[in-house]
Amino acid sequence: MKKNNSTTEESSKKEFIFQKKNYIFMAIGLVFLTLGFVLMSGGGSDDPNVFNPEIYNFRRIRLAPTLVLIGLGIEVYAILLNPHKKKN
Repeated sequence: MKKNNSTTEESSKKEFIFQKKNYIFMAIGLVFLTLGFVLMSGGGSDDPNVFNPEIYNFRRIRLAPTLVLIGLGIEVYAILLNPHKKKN
């Protein structure tokens, strides 16, 4: 009877889907996403009748969207990463 009891305990043992490595990559991706959105903000004008050309600078048009896309790529990688896979 004890033998059956121990196998049910082992089978009922719950394990998380993601491991520490997944969460580390998720945090890195979140940092990239946050940095991209922060760099994308601003550049407006206080007066709606005055045009501010700062909205079209390199930081807002090229750098920030690139960081957001890199962050999304890292997030997808973190979700698909299998930490249990062993290399031969």
